[in-house]
Amino acid sequence: MRDFEEIEHTADRSFHVRGKSFAQLLENAARAMHSFSRIEGEGKNSAREVEVQGVDRETLLVNWLNEILYLEQRHGEIYDRFETSEVNDTHLRAKVYGRCSPGGSHIKAVTFHNLAVSETTEGFEATVVLDV
Repeated sequence: MRDFEEIEHTADRSFHVRGKSFAQLLENAARAMHSFSRIEGEGKNSAREVEVQGVDRETLLVNWLNEILYLEQRHGEIYDRFETSEVNDTHLRAKVYGRCSPGGSHIKAVTFHNLAVSETTEGFEATVVLDV
């Protein structure tokens, strides 16, 4: 089973993501979003601490991915490795790793459109729509 797969969408980009735990789902969602940027970083490596809150799993997922986009735009970087250290349904603490990226990402935001995080017998899964 793959960790994520693209889903056809008329105006935006969408993907379905899986993880054995909620923490792994969040990391895989960040990797999936990075795969849509098709931009490689260059130069010195960077690492940033991230802390995100949400009222539920869905909000936490959207806030996490949007925080990554914000950091990429703010610092001119692109992140391709993600390590969660503390995760529950409403709080996330993680580290993101990347490099300089003068071109930036073409992803505008992560949306709540058709968003659902569900727990299955194999772990967690979600569908995410990106505004590009």
